[in-house]
Amino acid sequence: MKFKSPVYQVISVPIGKIEPNTYNPNTVAPPEMKLLYDSIREDGYTMPIVCYYDKARDVYIIVDGFHRYRVMLDYPDIYEREGGKLPVSVIDKPIDQRMASTIRHNRARGSHDVDLMSNIVKELHDLGRSDAWISRHLGMDRDEILRLKQITGLAALFQDVKFGQAWRPAEEEWEQP
Repeated sequence: MKFKSPVYQVISVPIGKIEPNTYNPNTVAPPEMKLLYDSIREDGYTMPIVCYYDKARDVYIIVDGFHRYRVMLDYPDIYEREGGKLPVSVIDKPIDQRMASTIRHNRARGSHDVDLMSNIVKELHDLGRSDAWISRHLGMDRDEILRLKQITGLAALFQDVKFGQAWRPAEEEWEQP
C-alpha cells in the first residue's frame, strides 16, 4: 500500500469535538500567542492541526496545533469567521507514536518546557520504550535523555542502565600514636 500524507485529507471539525492531549510540553509566550492570533486573523488557518481520532469517544485529540486551537477558543472573531470549525489532519497511531510525533513537531519549530519533556520521557519509559527508541523517535542523544530522567528523580527510569562497580578505598592500617 502506498503511503499518503495526512495533509491530503484535511477535514473540517467542530471545535467542540477537539480536545488537547495531556502531554504536550510546548509553551508559547504571550507576545507569540498574539502574533499567532494576528497571523490567523490576517491569513486564516494556513496549516491544519494534527489530531488522532478516538472512535470510542468520538473526539479528535490534538497531536500538534494546540496553540492554533487555543486561538479559536480565545478569540470570538476567529471562532465566528471560521464557523467554529478547525482544519484537521488525522493520523492513526498508538499513544507512544503520537507522543513522538508531538515532540518532533515541537522540536522542529522551537523550544518546549523541560519539566513536561521529562514527564514525556517518563511516560514513554512506563509504556516500555527503551532509551534507544526514545532517542531515535524524539531526536535526542543519550545525555539529553539522562538529564530528563534525572529531573523526574525516579529510580525506575534507570532500571535499564548498567552501572559499573564503584571504587573501594584501600584498607589502611591505622597506626597508634
